[in-house]
Amino acid sequence: MRILLQRVAHASVSVQGLEVGRIGKGLLVLVGVAREDSQEDIRYLSDKLLNLRIFSGDSDRFDRSALDTGAEFLVISQFTLYGNARKGRRPDFTEAAVPADAERLYDQFVDTLRTSGLPVKTGRFGEYMQVEMLNDGPVTLMLDSAERSRPRRTKQTSNPDPENSP
Repeated sequence: MRILLQRVAHASVSVQGLEVGRIGKGLLVLVGVAREDSQEDIRYLSDKLLNLRIFSGDSDRFDRSALDTGAEFLVISQFTLYGNARKGRRPDFTEAAVPADAERLYDQFVDTLRTSGLPVKTGRFGEYMQVEMLNDGPVTLMLDSAERSRPRRTKQTSNPDPENSP
């Protein structure tokens, strides 16, 4: 599961010219579901999203989370996050989940966010949507649940410049 999140001053989504969701200060969350995604991906990314410190408190530092600030969420399904454009001139979406599976997992992801008590608005799954937002910062991050199984980078302890080694 991949999430592209943007910290926003406000955001909205419309379907066929009618607004179906609007938030104030919070996060616009574009969600892509892969074929192999499961409940574990939902748990990992919803926890990460709720607790990621990307809002500022009294300082100009990222020291507050969505839970700390009472942020709102606008969650939009976005299968194109799994577009692969390495070959040819047209992206291929074979890594994206089939629509029925993607919708089920997307809905479960939204439900998990709602259990936090924070306001959660959505677009309409599978519909052509128009999304408007005012990025705050700007702050934009990509989260991928596949990253949870990769080891964290460790700090380099040796001299990176062999010419100046003792």
